[in-house]
Amino acid sequence: MRIYFLSYKPAILKLNGLYVGGLDLFERHIEMDLADSVLAEIVPGENLQPVNFFINEKLLFDPPPFMDIYLMDGEALIYIREYGNKNIALSVVNQTRFCGNLITVFTQGGVFVSIEGEEYSLLPLPTRFLNARFEEKTLGGLPVLAVWGGNTLLIISDKGKRIFMNEVVEAEFGVRLEVTVAFETCTAAKAHCAYTYDGEKLELVSGKTVETCPPEKNVLHFAFFESVLTCGDYANYLDNELKPKAGVLKNYLGEFVSVTVPTEKFYAEHGDIRAAGLVYPKAANLFEVRYFAVDLNGDKISNLYPVE
Repeated sequence: MRIYFLSYKPAILKLNGLYVGGLDLFERHIEMDLADSVLAEIVPGENLQPVNFFINEKLLFDPPPFMDIYLMDGEALIYIREYGNKNIALSVVNQTRFCGNLITVFTQGGVFVSIEGEEYSLLPLPTRFLNARFEEKTLGGLPVLAVWGGNTLLIISDKGKRIFMNEVVEAEFGVRLEVTVAFETCTAAKAHCAYTYDGEKLELVSGKTVETCPPEKNVLHFAFFESVLTCGDYANYLDNELKPKAGVLKNYLGEFVSVTVPTEKFYAEHGDIRAAGLVYPKAANLFEVRYFAVDLNGDKISNLYPVE
């Protein structure tokens, strides 16, 4: 079986104690028999903790929490998305009092926010909150606390509840929350969303995805699947015969969560077809990649089908 490796931080890979090579966000692979149950150790820099695990059948159905696994046809990708920090001393990043709550962003082997008020909650945060800053805002006439970590926005209610967290390009507070979210797509798409707030939760009341640049023809099929995923105007990619079926295509494709480029092995077996991998959740940290291809009529999609 071909196993691909990715690591969100530069690291080295050891198999059964032997150095194999470096890892980063560029895919590298090995061929192996899962029955051999090889011990893998991945060692990052930056004083982070290494991770280790056996590569076998069990791993591909029950991955540990620090990795994501993507199952493909006769292949699997292991993505290490989290390493522990060797320094586990508690260090306060930022702290404030808000509506009777004590909000503390701190590090202790990771980044967390603790909310102490009528109740207590502890939430893990992305590492970009290492430079967290607070802003008191009003939303729907009620006070909320905006916690910024880079371009990631966390909103905490006056009752000490998390009501929103996402990466945003910009955010406006007022009668409604209005945010712009950027997607990493072929068309540099952005979603403009508006939410109302009732003091307990946000409710999406409007949303529109805008594709800011047209795709090149060689990636048009990727742009189409990304447009379906981001709720864009994907009907514009279809020819006149297929366009009336646009409404059923989203249900046909199912609840996929991302779009990926097929592997080298896929192209070796199926040729240079216009295909994309759609990623579907199977379980916690476990995903399945299914391939779909398109036929073009000029610069419009005339047919769409699964690749078996």
